Amino acid sequence: MFWADKIAADAQGYQVVNDSKTPSGRVHVGSLRGVVIHDVIYRALKHARKPVKFLYGVDDYDALDTVPKYLEQETFAPYLGFPICNVPSPAEGASDYAKYFIGEFFEVFEYLGIKPETYFLRDLYRSGKLNSHIDTFLKNAHLVREVYKEVSKADRPNNWYPFQVVCENCGKIATTVTTDYNGSEVFYTCNPDATNYTKGCGHSGWVSPFNGNGKLPWKVEWVAKWDVVGVTIEMAGKDHSQKGGSRDVANAISRKVLQKQPPFHSPYEFILVNGTKMSSSKGVGSSAKEIAALLPPELLRFLMLRTQPRTVINFVPNYETITRLFRDYDTLINKYSNSPELTEELMPLFYAQLGDDIQTFQPFDFSTLISLLQVPRLNIQEEVVQRSQQPLTEYDQQIVNQRIAAAQQWLQDYADEEEKLVLYLEQVPERSNDLTEEQVNYLHKLAENLQNISNWEAEELQSLIFSTTKELQVQQATAFKALYLSFLNKERGPKAGGLFSYLEKSFVISRLQDVVALNQSKEKVEV
Repeated sequence: MFWADKIAADAQGYQVVNDSKTPSGRVHVGSLRGVVIHDVIYRALKHARKPVKFLYGVDDYDALDTVPKYLEQETFAPYLGFPICNVPSPAEGASDYAKYFIGEFFEVFEYLGIKPETYFLRDLYRSGKLNSHIDTFLKNAHLVREVYKEVSKADRPNNWYPFQVVCENCGKIATTVTTDYNGSEVFYTCNPDATNYTKGCGHSGWVSPFNGNGKLPWKVEWVAKWDVVGVTIEMAGKDHSQKGGSRDVANAISRKVLQKQPPFHSPYEFILVNGTKMSSSKGVGSSAKEIAALLPPELLRFLMLRTQPRTVINFVPNYETITRLFRDYDTLINKYSNSPELTEELMPLFYAQLGDDIQTFQPFDFSTLISLLQVPRLNIQEEVVQRSQQPLTEYDQQIVNQRIAAAQQWLQDYADEEEKLVLYLEQVPERSNDLTEEQVNYLHKLAENLQNISNWEAEELQSLIFSTTKELQVQQATAFKALYLSFLNKERGPKAGGLFSYLEKSFVISRLQDVVALNQSKEKVEV
């Protein structure tokens, strides 16, 4: 049984699936994994006919702790330590910093067919919905301190209270320390040395902790949020799920202070880029918006779902990774087309769809599209029609157009120079005039064999290229190096059979003959 369907099968009663994010900068594709995982759990519960609601919270009362490198440092540095909902928007179209960056992320939700009910922490605080929980945690501050000590070995002073005031003087929330509570007001100090990224102003005084005047520390806030919105299922990333980590602390606070069982939880792994965990505030990796601009929505969902949640995804949008992603997706589409029964193997494909149906199509190889787009003077649409095994339906054409756009985007933004196909059509490449005798003999023989081929198709050409290496007992690597140097001026390239199939037969044979002649004339000069 697929992992999400198992969670759904075990769930009893009304379920509230919740996920959340602090929009401290551009939201990176890594954060999408949790979103898609929770969306699939929600869908699995619906398919199991269990009553369910899907919520997504915006933790916008958290402090701005870093100015991302892509923003003006001078403009935003004065707001370090402020609640991010109180920081100005980087551009027009949003009322504040938090809504600007979460707005970008929500556009990606829509693109992926993800439709949770959303809520903002500022509204829960300012409307008073968290007031009773703030009071409970302040009155039981000793229990919260005990949990920190027992679970995460973190010592809190006896006068530490789980609350951070928005300083009435300077507006910062990261720098305030609460040291007393009299049942209606807290005493706080805006400590100049509270953090290493901004300084408090030194102000102190008594203030009501209610109606948005401050916030709970996030591990305590997590518990309050679960109770207020009724969360029953919330997964968490590996960093929060380690022994003694954030989730363990929150679970213990829920049990010890509220006497309530925490929501169902199972950890999931990160998405890495070149082995580095992505960070919103540091701008490391690719944003969710950028990756959504590259991949069709079903492929982006599939990227998240073809791997078990507890397995790391290392997404590097290079040629090998992206072509394999499309190839794996197409393999499952073909399997479903041949036998439309939802086996466990096909469940990632099923949950990758934006709706509840798998709409099959005639797959067109993505790596071939990347190559075709780089052949000069080629009409890509006509070439796809000619190369397709059957006439394209309207939906087939829609998918092809989507993939052409993805291939163009990849070539523009992600392809290394080594991965780009630069065909030398007008002249013989410089590096092809220094081939070995063995390579020259191979090209000569291949030109002869190509004269006799009747079907100028990629697979047949590839077979002939291989059979010629066996005929002359030439190492394949040696032969292919000669071919790529003859057409691309570099030692590597796409499948040679595919490359030849994009070109006129007469041109390919003529080029091989020219390279052979060039090398033979060079040998005569040397003699």
